[in-house]
Amino acid sequence: MAKSKFRPLHDRVVVRRVESEEKTKGGIIIPDTAKEKPQEGEIIAVGSGARDESGKLVPLDVKVGDRVLFGKWSGTEVKLDGEDLLIMKESDIMGVIA
Repeated sequence: MAKSKFRPLHDRVVVRRVESEEKTKGGIIIPDTAKEKPQEGEIIAVGSGARDESGKLVPLDVKVGDRVLFGKWSGTEVKLDGEDLLIMKESDIMGVIA
């Protein structure tokens, strides 16, 4: 995706889903209708961070380019610049894939 003009607010991130394999380990091809949406993605934009009780800005632990795992029903699906993306809070992310 080219540099987007969209910047999420506070502790939200924009995630692009990473497509899953079309074959099983045994070589069986999975049709599109039977595939589940992947729960893995790449962060393409991050907000500035959340504020704590004293009003101090707490930066996010994730950064642009990180590959992350998130819950099956996490985030809100949006279409930006013709691409299907997810906007979710950092707390919906389960972890970063190293």
